[in-house]
Amino acid sequence: MKVLVTGGAGYVGSHAVRLLTKAGHDVWVFDNLANGYRAAVAPGRLLEGDLLDQQRLAQVFAERSYDAVMHFAALAYVGVSVTDPAVYYRNNVVGTLNLLDAMRAANVNRIVFSSTCATYGTPAKVPITEAEKQDPINPYGYTKLVIERTLDDYAHAYGLGFAALRYFNASGAAEDGTIGEDHQPETHLIPLVLQVALGQRPEITVFGDDYPTPDGTCIRDYIHVDDLATAHLAALERLQPGKGLKLNLGTGAGASVMEVINACRRETGHAIPHKVAPRRAGDPAELVADASLARKTLDWTPKYFGIEPIVNSAWRWHKSHPHGYNG
Repeated sequence: MKVLVTGGAGYVGSHAVRLLTKAGHDVWVFDNLANGYRAAVAPGRLLEGDLLDQQRLAQVFAERSYDAVMHFAALAYVGVSVTDPAVYYRNNVVGTLNLLDAMRAANVNRIVFSSTCATYGTPAKVPITEAEKQDPINPYGYTKLVIERTLDDYAHAYGLGFAALRYFNASGAAEDGTIGEDHQPETHLIPLVLQVALGQRPEITVFGDDYPTPDGTCIRDYIHVDDLATAHLAALERLQPGKGLKLNLGTGAGASVMEVINACRRETGHAIPHKVAPRRAGDPAELVADASLARKTLDWTPKYFGIEPIVNSAWRWHKSHPHGYNG
């Protein structure tokens, strides 16, 4: 299958591209390199461009035919989405509309979309099923929800086949340590903790230790990036015209902030000092997926369970690439 991967030079996208290629698909990456890296893409497979450039999109679809699209390209900093929502709605929503219209013009009717558990907002109960009310609490989550609703309407009106995969906490790195997580700025917990072990920051800040959890710190469902990629491949193979899949991707088990820090201490052998700060507004005590529907629908089971193997793969990447793709 010939697949166009938007955002394929980024974190999750690059891991999906590697798996698709290994599975024998003909994969091309469309990326503006604002948050992605040329080094994460195989030579000759990068098509530079921006989703807001309709002419460039039309050119990409005219140059070769595609059977499907995997759509990872999005801005994803929650805090920035609050302070500058215009950029998020324009990039995430308008950019996706441009992509969908370019697909329609080229008669490409299958897409796997990178969605998020942020569409749920603060859940009424945990673990979170797909039946949970979607009520985002920030513009980033709203942009992803708007896109999900758009996919519903395109499926009904135009016969689009889609999968919207709602990630929980993407984490880890490729087992061989050649590609991994490199965000500028970095906001994810595991890389931030490992930066302390690398001597790049003096300590890690824990925002709140008085939550109603066993150790008082927030609990999140960390899912390995390669397990996310595997789910994307499985979803791609199950797309049907005019029908949509909406699935949670997580392990069904959570790890607290302190459990992550302690796992990083064991893996690196570094003391990793931490300090406690007040809670951040909008941080739920616990976000854990009920991913049973994805397991059943996709015949998919995460390979990485527990925080230890995830931290192990992340440390392998960060230790060999202390400055990310820049060295």
